[in-house]
Amino acid sequence: MAVKTLGAIDRRETSHADRNELTNDLLATAAEVEEHERQRLVDEAVLLNLSLAESIARRYSGRGVDRDDLVQVAYLGLVNAAHRYDPGRGRDFASFAVPTITGEVKRYFRDHGWTVRPPRRVQELHAALAAASAEIAQRQGSSPSAADVAEHLDVDVSEVAEASASHECFTVASIDYRGTEGDDTPLAEAIGGEDSGFDRAEAIVALAGACRELRPRDRHILYLRFFRGLTQQEIAAELGVTQMQVSRLLARILSQMRRSLGLAPTARHDAPTTRRGGELPRQPAGSTGIGARAAA
Repeated sequence: MAVKTLGAIDRRETSHADRNELTNDLLATAAEVEEHERQRLVDEAVLLNLSLAESIARRYSGRGVDRDDLVQVAYLGLVNAAHRYDPGRGRDFASFAVPTITGEVKRYFRDHGWTVRPPRRVQELHAALAAASAEIAQRQGSSPSAADVAEHLDVDVSEVAEASASHECFTVASIDYRGTEGDDTPLAEAIGGEDSGFDRAEAIVALAGACRELRPRDRHILYLRFFRGLTQQEIAAELGVTQMQVSRLLARILSQMRRSLGLAPTARHDAPTTRRGGELPRQPAGSTGIGARAAA
């Protein structure tokens, strides 16, 4: 069988019909010759159809994967199609190659296109959304709503919303990204973080009622200990009592507040604190004071 080769024809000037006919002739001949000659003819068929692979790659550009990578994957699908094509089945090469190349590109998206990988069902539904939206828009002459797409695909509207939102998983912005309209503020500085003020506000609301149930002197001791940050020894000096009495007072006050808040009692409490930098002096046996009489 006489077959034209690429040396005898400029593939850039070949019409679609001529390219299909030449490709089919090349691959039909390749099926009947020895391996070395077969590989040469298959290579010529691949080169003749590079534009077909490029056109399929263009359909999927702008979806978070570099265009050059898509083109290379489409070329790989074209090579696979050329090697697997069986002229005896009666189909022309283009009708066999298009789904083969498209499948290769879709697999690449599935395996490598997601920066953040959603569940498989979300990936598959995301791929079906574009085709369903185009079909519905063609039929009714307007952009379909999420409910229209959900009805067409026989899924819940919430699943359509989830699949639509998964488009953001293809690419993520760097925290060093700066705005394109003259804004020099990095994205990292605009991202919110944990606000400890909420915990503080919650604690204030919870403790306010428990503090109101305390006697005035007990509230004063809490103020000295937890707001002014005095040690137990310094509180004892201000009140005219012993450090041990202050420790017991604090233990009683905190236990009372825990009960007011509905918390289980704990063995841990504000432990006795020494003077800064020194040992706590022992109080002479039998000593008494205002605090001792009040704590009794």
